[in-house]
Amino acid sequence: MAKYYPVFLNIQGKKCVVVGGGNVAWRKVCSLKEAGAKVTVVSPKFCHELEKETGIERIRQKYDEVFLKEALVVIASTDDEEVNKKIYYDAIKRGQLANVVDKPEFCSFIVPASVVRGDLCISISTGGASPALARNIRELLEKQFGDEYDEFTKLLSEMRRKVLSEVSQESIRRDILQRIAGLDMLEIVKKRGVSETKKKMLEIISEEVSRDG
Repeated sequence: MAKYYPVFLNIQGKKCVVVGGGNVAWRKVCSLKEAGAKVTVVSPKFCHELEKETGIERIRQKYDEVFLKEALVVIASTDDEEVNKKIYYDAIKRGQLANVVDKPEFCSFIVPASVVRGDLCISISTGGASPALARNIRELLEKQFGDEYDEFTKLLSEMRRKVLSEVSQESIRRDILQRIAGLDMLEIVKKRGVSETKKKMLEIISEEVSRDG
């Protein structure tokens, strides 16, 4: 089985093609849209959800290689195995990233199970060995990492900008950023809310800035 290099891909504004018109194709379309892609979906027929989906290009035709032109990512999700293989080989020939759903042997990339809390994204993969195990681990992590991590991450981003602009010494910057990202801060978010956490972070920054100055 192939060994994969873990990476997060920036597809903002990039053309991505999904071939297939069923519910699985719809889920792929939704995830691509969430990442800011320009999505084209190709199929003679579309499920109800794809018919309703906004902000995508629909091509109501059978697959043809011409539809892959200028695409960065190509996902095959038809009910015809031979068509899916052709899509894969066509995309690879063009130097495009290709994925045949549930067929890791016909994928130049695989999509991991992910837990997303705002800007925080935790991805789990078994390299295609057991997607079910990856999903089970995701469910465990979803319970462990609640919505408070979204607020915590936003606050850390705000504080990081402040530290980078106000603290000149690299070692002190590093110490501050490490302290404010500590799990004790997360506990304050959970128990006392974002405003109290921000107050505590500002106190830490003030202490360290006085050292720097």
